[in-house]
Amino acid sequence: MKDAKPVVFIVDDDPSVRKSLERLLQSVGLAARSFDSAAHFLQSGHGQETGCLVLDVRMPEISGLELQEKLTRAGILLPVVFVSGHGTVPMSVRAMKAGATDFLLKPFDEQDLLDAVYRAIERCRQERAQREETRGIEEKIRALTPKEHEVFLWVIAGLPNKNIADKLATAEKTVKVHRASIMKKMGAQSVADLVRMADSAGIRPARAT
Repeated sequence: MKDAKPVVFIVDDDPSVRKSLERLLQSVGLAARSFDSAAHFLQSGHGQETGCLVLDVRMPEISGLELQEKLTRAGILLPVVFVSGHGTVPMSVRAMKAGATDFLLKPFDEQDLLDAVYRAIERCRQERAQREETRGIEEKIRALTPKEHEVFLWVIAGLPNKNIADKLATAEKTVKVHRASIMKKMGAQSVADLVRMADSAGIRPARAT
């Protein structure tokens, strides 16, 4: 299925800035929605769309940096492009450490802003694709039987079938059957595939005691 058209959310308390940014983004075919405060953006319920946030740093009540922190705590991973007329080095460092993709000073070059927005949208797409892949892997792992899950943990630890059989006090042939079933259910072609999937899902291999 084709991705939905990305949306660029503009949060700035200056109406002239909001209008000019909307026109700029729409001129290159991007959907733009603007808000005059961080509070109004939070109340809108947006943030799950593919896109990014163009965010002023200094705003009344809730600053851009505070909004960024609120979104992170809420699990809304919308990439942020900060724009500011009064930016400082500590401010930009704080924003970038918190995950902002860019920090531009007003007045900024229009192409610099567009480039920053495109980078942020691409990052959003990649992060969402990664989360979807991880969810799919987690579903496959949950589909394993308890015994298959046990074998799975030893397989990703690098143990051969004979050693796994010894660990589980079962026949090597039984381990082979479980292993084949695991590979099929997980859609894996090799142990390396299983290790990568486990790592993506935050699963750690079994360890000998």
